[in-house]
Amino acid sequence: QVQLAESGGGLVQAGGSLILSCAASGHTFSRSAMGWFRQAPGKEREFVAAISWSGNLPYYADSVRGRFTISRDNAKNTVLLQMHSLKPEDTAVYYCAAGGTYGSRSTDDWESWGQGTQVSVSA
Repeated sequence: QVQLAESGGGLVQAGGSLILSCAASGHTFSRSAMGWFRQAPGKEREFVAAISWSGNLPYYADSVRGRFTISRDNAKNTVLLQMHSLKPEDTAVYYCAAGGTYGSRSTDDWESWGQGTQVSVSA
């Protein structure tokens, strides 16, 4: 499995922006999707965004579409999540995921997970 390390989390005010980065090392899944999930306290882990490793094909959760942008740099083995117009309901631990089945929004279809990075949005 690939090793994933998230960074870039922090505290921002509502309406602000934040960029998360995921660095991948070890075994890579060059033909698999990479993406982001998030989990708030007491809630289930939910899908946020994902992108194909080849073809730059993204897809998003309805709750973030138009506000978040996922991108990748295969040469650097990194995936970014640009978050704009942040809302308090975006507060969660954000997890990078790899080895995904493209098009999936389920946690069951992803092989590797990072440790998570906290994103807090204040009102």
